[in-house]
Amino acid sequence: MKAVIKISVIAACVATVIGSAPAIAQDAEKFTLRIQTHYAPESVSGKLAGEFIDDIQVMSNGQLEIEMFYSSSVVKSVETFDAAATGILDGDMTGGAYQTGKDPAFQFVGDIMGGYDTPYQQHAWFFNGGEEVAQKLYNKYGMELIGWWIYGQESLASSKPIAGPDDLKNWKFRSPPGLETKIFENLGAKPVVMDFTEIFTALETKLIDGADASGLSNNQSLGLYDLVKHANYPGFHSMPSDHLAINKSKWDSLPEHLQRIVKVAMQKLAFQTAITFEIKNAEAAAQLTAEGVTLYDWSQEDRKAFRAAAQAAWGDFAEGSEEAVALVESHKAFLKQLGISD
Repeated sequence: MKAVIKISVIAACVATVIGSAPAIAQDAEKFTLRIQTHYAPESVSGKLAGEFIDDIQVMSNGQLEIEMFYSSSVVKSVETFDAAATGILDGDMTGGAYQTGKDPAFQFVGDIMGGYDTPYQQHAWFFNGGEEVAQKLYNKYGMELIGWWIYGQESLASSKPIAGPDDLKNWKFRSPPGLETKIFENLGAKPVVMDFTEIFTALETKLIDGADASGLSNNQSLGLYDLVKHANYPGFHSMPSDHLAINKSKWDSLPEHLQRIVKVAMQKLAFQTAITFEIKNAEAAAQLTAEGVTLYDWSQEDRKAFRAAAQAAWGDFAEGSEEAVALVESHKAFLKQLGISD
């Protein structure tokens, strides 16, 4: 009889706890993160960001709400980081490369040119000691680096063959400013810094021989291969990293379980981004080949030659920044560990 009573009491207690769980969640303090991204909501990356938001809000049972501002609708893309650091926003979902004017170290978290071959290798660096090195940089500017979403290597567009390093000599192409110009100049190319919006006209008028624009699929959608019939795939020179960085004070104010949810959702976004664009680029490669575009897959020896030229420029670019030097040394050590750099 006593055993029956005890079991009944335990069952009643369990029922009470389970029954009150939704009420507890509903009564929990609510949090909001206001984040800006440069991607449009209808873009592939914008849609993936939308899934990221939904994951967080569902896993947190509504306790953490994400208010996303797409297409850099609050401030310019380059101003997003500072807007988050100063509290105008809470988070920056653009990329570290926008902040190289603030500190050259951001180059080595924003676009590690001539570094890793795949997003998976770069994520491996992050989760094997790289996060701690990068976090010092972000914390210095009042931000917390949560993670990356990397869409993969970019491909070049060219009116001439680009089968290897020798073809870069005297190759006149559109380049973004900064580290890339130094690397390609070291290989004999003639980079011309111009705005992204000017690429199509410059190729059409033969002002340039080629362009560094984006990944193969994006280049195809822009119509670049309607004008020029040479490209490299897979890419080797540039793999931009979009990041999620949160105002450190705001991040530290979140309960640990919500921090964990954001990090897990970010890791899912990173995985989905990498595989989504890997498939899209492969589809673009097949279509372009069928349409008569010649694709060049650089040999490992040629990739190493470019990587050596890139790393020679890394040191000069990093000079004067303790954080940049630390990041360069960390990347070099990990690339060597992976066996893709001497």
